[in-house]
Amino acid sequence: MRSNLDSEPTFPPLLSGRAVAAGEDAFAAALGACTGGDAGAGDVFWSRSQGVMDVAVVLEPEVSATRSLQMLFVAMVAFGDSFGAIGPPEVGVFYRWPNQMLINDARFGEARVGLPDVPGDTVPDWLVVGLTVQIHPDESGPEPGHDLLNTSLWYEGAGEIDRTMLVESYSRHLLTWINKWGDDGFKPVHENWLGRAIGHDDVIDIDWNGKRHKGKFLSIDEEGNLLLKKKKDTASLPVADIVVRAGA
Repeated sequence: MRSNLDSEPTFPPLLSGRAVAAGEDAFAAALGACTGGDAGAGDVFWSRSQGVMDVAVVLEPEVSATRSLQMLFVAMVAFGDSFGAIGPPEVGVFYRWPNQMLINDARFGEARVGLPDVPGDTVPDWLVVGLTVQIHPDESGPEPGHDLLNTSLWYEGAGEIDRTMLVESYSRHLLTWINKWGDDGFKPVHENWLGRAIGHDDVIDIDWNGKRHKGKFLSIDEEGNLLLKKKKDTASLPVADIVVRAGA
């Protein structure tokens, strides 16, 4: 894997890179292009920023809007594998429902998903799945060691990995996982994600839409909703609440 701060990512077949300026939100750029009819399946919007890997991939689902939200978890699993292929073996990536990625219990990245404002049983014309990873410490944030909730790859001992390396590795593994999802369904994604999920099988306390929920983290269902076992029943927290819906 090459490392060159000035180089642009090389993408595998079926994917086409579309650079956005450093500081511009790749996810927002992809959403805008999709709503304007200026993007199609396989377009990868990536930021020229060196301190952050900010990538958004455009897909054209053949399944319902509800089922296509599984791409949120596909993206996280793909990054976990992609980082494992190029990162230090002692640095492990874990997930916190619904969309956060963590190292040593501190967040360093998150996934996002956006699609047209259509009913859940409708096949959307497009879907954007975004991923943001903090490579270097945020210069506007607290000094290293003062923020225990957030971290960066550099701070966790993976500072030799640059943006281009990450984007290239992630794009390859994302295609692999999309193909696996197409062939085998959500099960392998579900198993991989849950195997690295913070709090799985433990009692967790989560604030969701302004309400506290406490219970045993049982699993996520086929829609990616969080299943919590409470004293009297099982609660389902909807992952759809974090979806960006264009035109809504």
